[in-house]
Amino acid sequence: MIPIVLASVLIAGALGCGKPPVEPLASRVVNGVEARPHSWPWQISLQYDKDGEWRHTCGGSLIASNWVMTAAHCINSKLSYRVFVGKHDLVEEEAGSQAIRPEKIIVHEKWNPIFVAFGNDIALIKLSQPVSVSDQVQFGCIPPAGTVLPNLYPCYITGWGRLSTGGPIADKLQQALMPLADHATCSQPDWWGIAVRETMVCAGGDGIVAGCNGDSGGPLNCKNSEGVWEVHGVTSFVSALGCNYEKKPTVFTRVSAFNDWIDQVMMNN
Repeated sequence: MIPIVLASVLIAGALGCGKPPVEPLASRVVNGVEARPHSWPWQISLQYDKDGEWRHTCGGSLIASNWVMTAAHCINSKLSYRVFVGKHDLVEEEAGSQAIRPEKIIVHEKWNPIFVAFGNDIALIKLSQPVSVSDQVQFGCIPPAGTVLPNLYPCYITGWGRLSTGGPIADKLQQALMPLADHATCSQPDWWGIAVRETMVCAGGDGIVAGCNGDSGGPLNCKNSEGVWEVHGVTSFVSALGCNYEKKPTVFTRVSAFNDWIDQVMMNN
């Protein structure tokens, strides 16, 4: 299986992972805005079947031709799922979009749904068929192992989550600028304290911009020094006090802490 995984990585690089044909909107506004269609082409919608109707539940990132990364808490073994790639508007038919059923879903073995703050909120979905790469569908880049970005580094959260605490799910993909809060800041007692671990990354916390229900599993996108977008976070949790509560930034699984796990799962499956 090793040559196959290496081939996937090489293919992703050759096709320019993290370099969308449509450049994302460089938004500096405080609240989320509608993204340019297909400017985050690795973003997927994870949907579940309820009484014959498919409903969006979480986001995720396409990281190889038949692999999607999402959050462990998005997965319920009793539900039937599909992955929709190439989407911008969830309620419209869109050329280039594709719905694919999972072949296998692997949740991190140390994920504990009772104690979210223990971390390991990550899962990989092996698709039943490879996606067709296009201008609308591209791979997201995984950052190098151990990468930790500095405080206030500009990153973007993307997703179809609720537009406000208790509000409606977005039909069209949204994005929001969310500077990182480093571990020293985020672990302060009046922030997240001991609830945030070094295998997590925080972003936001200004009381205005935040992830919310429905954004879970989706990417935290950060551009590296070479101009390539990398998926540094998997959206994990927000405060029970509200999605955009001050000093309670959105918490993400730090992808660069799980490179070995990601590689191992892809090799063994």
